[in-house]
Amino acid sequence: MAAYTTLRVSRAPDEPSVAHVELARPSKRNAMNRDFFDELAAAFAALGADASTRCIVLSAEGPAFSAGLDLAELARHEPGVDAARTALGLRARVLALQRAFGALERCPQPVLALAHGACIGGAVDLLCCADVRWCAADAHFCVKEVELGLAADLGTLQRLPGLVGSRSLACELAYSARPMGAAEAAACGFVSRVLPTRAQLLDAGFALAARIAAMPPVAVAGSKLALLYSRDHPAVADGLEQVATWNGAALQTADLSEAAAALRERRAGRYARL
Repeated sequence: MAAYTTLRVSRAPDEPSVAHVELARPSKRNAMNRDFFDELAAAFAALGADASTRCIVLSAEGPAFSAGLDLAELARHEPGVDAARTALGLRARVLALQRAFGALERCPQPVLALAHGACIGGAVDLLCCADVRWCAADAHFCVKEVELGLAADLGTLQRLPGLVGSRSLACELAYSARPMGAAEAAACGFVSRVLPTRAQLLDAGFALAARIAAMPPVAVAGSKLALLYSRDHPAVADGLEQVATWNGAALQTADLSEAAAALRERRAGRYARL
């Protein structure tokens, strides 16, 4: 595993096909600085290209998942010679940060995010990019940006309405910057499970990741791709055409016969790497 300054990347102790990415600036409440964005993009690109990785767990060290952007550092920029050039420079920086979070969606493996404690601002943007979100009972989520004088620009405003199934609720959270507790996050569908403690959250999360990792990897990757495509192309006919095209190739995999044999023989499947 590569060495990072803001992340810790490892393997699950009992399942080497499960990667574990931890936010690792606990003394700064895992605030997201420039190094974090570079390292997050690099880590997920590397894991996405690693054929031995079949599921990725995302969690955080310390008492908080993340306090969000390290604004003191990220706010520094070199002004251009005029307002237009300054605006273009800032736009390019925001797009780069967006691409870093998008690395969670671009990697073919499912990403299971396990949140605890404070999940503020950019932390919500990051969690919105995960495939599965669980949290501990002490978790609370806050779209903080408006209270700091800016509109959230790393994905929350685009992804959150679909995740919670209510544009009204997404607007309420974005306009008021009020915190949303774990129970409310589960009730609206932002998270799909709440565990009493962080330790129980990690145990249950790694158990789910191991189950996912045991599934035929081509089918899992195809399912992620189809789900993301359908999110961005809401017409059912478009999604059906996409998955038909995918399966035109994917149905030729040897995983199908191996999966049938594994079910028949009541054993774990033995699947080749992606």
